[in-house]
Amino acid sequence: MDELQDVQLTEIKPLLTSKNSRNFQDFDCQEHDIETPHGVLHVTMRGVPKGNRPVILTYHDIGLNHKSCFNTLFNFEDMQEITQHFAVVHVDAPGQQEGAPPFPAGYQYPTMDELSEMLPSVMTQLKVNSVIGIGVGAGAYILTRFALNNPALVEGLVLINVDPCAEGWIDWAASKLSGWTSNIVDTVMAHHFSTDELTENQELIQTYRLHIAQDINQDNLALFCASYDSRRDLEIERPVFGLNEDTVNTLTCPALLVVGDTSPAVEAVVECNSRLNPTKTTLFKPGKLAEAFKYFVQGMGYSKYTDFSGKVLSQNPLFSTTQLFLGLEYCQACLKDPFLSH
Repeated sequence: MDELQDVQLTEIKPLLTSKNSRNFQDFDCQEHDIETPHGVLHVTMRGVPKGNRPVILTYHDIGLNHKSCFNTLFNFEDMQEITQHFAVVHVDAPGQQEGAPPFPAGYQYPTMDELSEMLPSVMTQLKVNSVIGIGVGAGAYILTRFALNNPALVEGLVLINVDPCAEGWIDWAASKLSGWTSNIVDTVMAHHFSTDELTENQELIQTYRLHIAQDINQDNLALFCASYDSRRDLEIERPVFGLNEDTVNTLTCPALLVVGDTSPAVEAVVECNSRLNPTKTTLFKPGKLAEAFKYFVQGMGYSKYTDFSGKVLSQNPLFSTTQLFLGLEYCQACLKDPFLSH
């Protein structure tokens, strides 16, 4: 992947880096095992919190860890403009980090709600006051639940392939966790890739398949998958202005919903978008994720900590409110997509 010029949204899959690529995350990083009410979390922190600025907190998807999910994105040059001004905390779900030992027999894996309840302990121990969350799949669900329960701790969310619904994608009643090997890999692959993608790029697919099969403890992975599949509905509801905007259960922070054109999560992300406050939410499809995040941070009021390229940004009155809020004016081409309507 060294030849990539940007992290394209159409490749919003597990963002694996090649072993030969530069790894900015290897520098100035500290690893911590943090005790929480629901067990120990392995987290990696790059940099230190700076003043009153939030920290960027990431949470990965099933079958991945923070390195395989986020290294390519954070190694990209545009993200360096962000991370030189903001500390980053990468969270690995229990038992999903590199070299994680297997859980003992009878271990009760945390539920999705409990995984979200572990994050305040991380913030307290690392002396983090607030975060901008970036989550993918299961990680996006966890960060959304965290923001719903702790709105004062979350300044913004970038949710990639988020599914707010309780319905899972595995019939766990017909499958036993014990003894599962290749089946769990196939299931996780179907979560990340559409049927067409699974057949069109065999080299890429094989890379991810080997990572999921060889780099993640399979028993631990099965427990994380089962927890995600047993999630409950987020129970978020779009506010009706003048009626219930102060009482409805929804995100109060800015949210950027991200999904690739061919992702299996398209319908779920559109459903999530339909439940959120349209004045604080943008659904973003094909484009440059690193650039989108940079403008997102600028739109939150941190423009002096990011670098404007000086390009002329055209405007479209049909999308001006959300564009001005998030600073995503450069995404004009996406307006042709009906999924972007609020």
